[in-house]
Amino acid sequence: MSWTLLVLAGLFEIGWAIGLKYTEGFTRPLPTALTVGAMVISIALLGLAVRHLPMGTAYAIWTGIGTVGTVILGIVLFAEPVTALRLGCIALIVTGIMGLKFAA
Repeated sequence: MSWTLLVLAGLFEIGWAIGLKYTEGFTRPLPTALTVGAMVISIALLGLAVRHLPMGTAYAIWTGIGTVGTVILGIVLFAEPVTALRLGCIALIVTGIMGLKFAA
């Protein structure tokens, strides 16, 4: 259950990170409310997950999920550049996340 909560927390982190772009500097009320809501949910789920998971592992996986998801959605939604180096770095992050999951 803790791993499920952690993955959900990571997905909400992706949501708020992408949401920041749509708030336009927190000047748009609905995107701002959704972004802040995703932030609160993400942190709350992380807090629940670390009750049964090592803090360092959980935090690294949470940020890793957020980082990889945000980069991928940045490519898809905002036409950010796709280069071999960027894709290689994403692969390294995913490898690190998997390693931490199996080491926990």
